[in-house]
Amino acid sequence: MDNKLFSKPEQLNLFGETEQESIEKSLFDRFIIPPFSIFDSRQGYWQNRKKVWLSIGIKSEIGRDSKCYHIKDWADKKRETGELSGSKLPSDVSVFDPVVCEIAYKWFNTRGGLIIDPFAGGSVRGVVAKKLGFDYIGFDLRQEQVDANYENAKELNVDPKWICDDSTNLDKYVPNESADMIFTCPPYYDLEIYSDDPNDLSTMEYEQFDIAYQKIIEKCAKALKPNRFAVFVVGDVRDKDGFMVSLRATTIKCFEKVGMRLYNDIVLATSLASASIRAGTPMSVNRKITKVHQYILVFYKGDTKTIKDNYKELDLDY
Repeated sequence: MDNKLFSKPEQLNLFGETEQESIEKSLFDRFIIPPFSIFDSRQGYWQNRKKVWLSIGIKSEIGRDSKCYHIKDWADKKRETGELSGSKLPSDVSVFDPVVCEIAYKWFNTRGGLIIDPFAGGSVRGVVAKKLGFDYIGFDLRQEQVDANYENAKELNVDPKWICDDSTNLDKYVPNESADMIFTCPPYYDLEIYSDDPNDLSTMEYEQFDIAYQKIIEKCAKALKPNRFAVFVVGDVRDKDGFMVSLRATTIKCFEKVGMRLYNDIVLATSLASASIRAGTPMSVNRKITKVHQYILVFYKGDTKTIKDNYKELDLDY
């Protein structure tokens, strides 16, 4: 399968442009989706595009089944906060949205540029990168996850690179100022726990997490070329007392410490399906609002005046 997954007619059908106002038609044509500060993944055009991506055979959930989580501890914690009820354990795991990858890579990477992903998880971000003609190196602590990613990539005839190691060692593998983009989705503190490894951020207390997270962001910033973007997809969580812990704020603070400032702040609206089921008890019992969004934070390293020179007009044909 070649890199051009979406032909022009497919794009027109996906986005139903005949029903849009003329200016919105132009924005879909030029940018995949309108470049607004809310990405609504619940819309039909988004879901259709996601189905096209998944139909090529992406199996990002492989290597991340319930045996790889402290699933019972996680479920017990969610019951305590009213976010999960009943005795049945969740059987599914979170899988990263390939449409988010596609948009971020095309908007915030140079053509064919190298993407570094310090929290790789499943295969999706690497597979999408290679299908679109970008280079990709991802890091994950779990060998079984790396092996599953390589197996899926082989099935799809693409060759992303995954390294089984702690991302605090990123500089051992990636030279300074060699990456064209940092793109990742870190653990949302301890929302999901991925392994027993003490170096796994999801196993850490909040204070430990922040220290290790800062170190990883420092390594990423050094690996990134000047005048390039870093894109982090993050979400906030509740602590044991029910108060919100802001990974968004922590991420911004960590980047500011390495001299990179927030350039775009995007809300990713997520599915309401399971949220509708989960929302009743937390609101009724504890007055907790159910979250149906995440954040896509875009940072820039360098002089923003150079962006127009380094990032040419968007080309949807790759």
